Amino acid sequence: MDWVERMNQAIAYIEDHIMDEIDYGEAAKVANCSTYHFQRMFPYMTDVSLSEYIRRRRLTLAAFDLQNGNEKVIDIALKYGYESPEAFARAFQQLHGTTPTKARNVGIKLKAYPLISFQMTIKGVQEMDYRVEELGRFSIVGKQTMVSTEQAYNTIPGLWAVAREEGLFDDLWQIRDSEHPIGGILGVCADGAWGQNDEFLYILSIASQHEPPAGMVKRDFAASTWVVFEAEGPPDHLPDLWRRLYTEWLPVAAFELGNLPAIEVYLPPEANKNELWVPVSRK
Repeated sequence: MDWVERMNQAIAYIEDHIMDEIDYGEAAKVANCSTYHFQRMFPYMTDVSLSEYIRRRRLTLAAFDLQNGNEKVIDIALKYGYESPEAFARAFQQLHGTTPTKARNVGIKLKAYPLISFQMTIKGVQEMDYRVEELGRFSIVGKQTMVSTEQAYNTIPGLWAVAREEGLFDDLWQIRDSEHPIGGILGVCADGAWGQNDEFLYILSIASQHEPPAGMVKRDFAASTWVVFEAEGPPDHLPDLWRRLYTEWLPVAAFELGNLPAIEVYLPPEANKNELWVPVSRK
């Protein structure tokens, strides 16, 4: 229940600063998790990205102001963070289907997006198998790309296709640490830029201590506790594992999310499964 309360407090923080430039890092601190995890878990829990939720709330409140007061459109635009009346009008039209000026008229249909509230819900009794691993320091080597959060599910399969054509996986396999507990090709969802256009680093990589070849990067991981979940079948089962991690396992677990990137582990086809490694700390 503490987890649910913290998420609601984070939403309250966002609402209190809805007319300011919202600091995602501060909201994440309120939720007691990293900015990376806060931004990433949000769409799994709400079906909308954090930046889109904030945009909808601002435009909802802007519509209330237009209908219930005499403020100028330009003042309302500036109030909710738009640099010009034109940018505000475009965003308003996109959401509400009408212009800010017409929104003042009686009978105009507008959209209202309420304040999100998180609650603990009781779902089915489908078990969620996991194991706990303790790992010392290790490194990954691979090719990283900045990916838009909104377009991730369209972009990442394309990155894999290009990597396969370019022979990246063969190159990575040649420098792997064959005895490392995290085997297979890794899809690492790392830190990025959070704000108006949310992005994160996606690193196609391998566990390796080698120096990165040209065009690749090396990233070090501190010693940590990891919780490992298995997804049987093809890789397209992993998104559901992410969703269940945030909405079912985390609210009742005896762990907090750690401040390291999570790792998707793509095992050879004969394994008929893939893994999600999530850094955690005990409460």
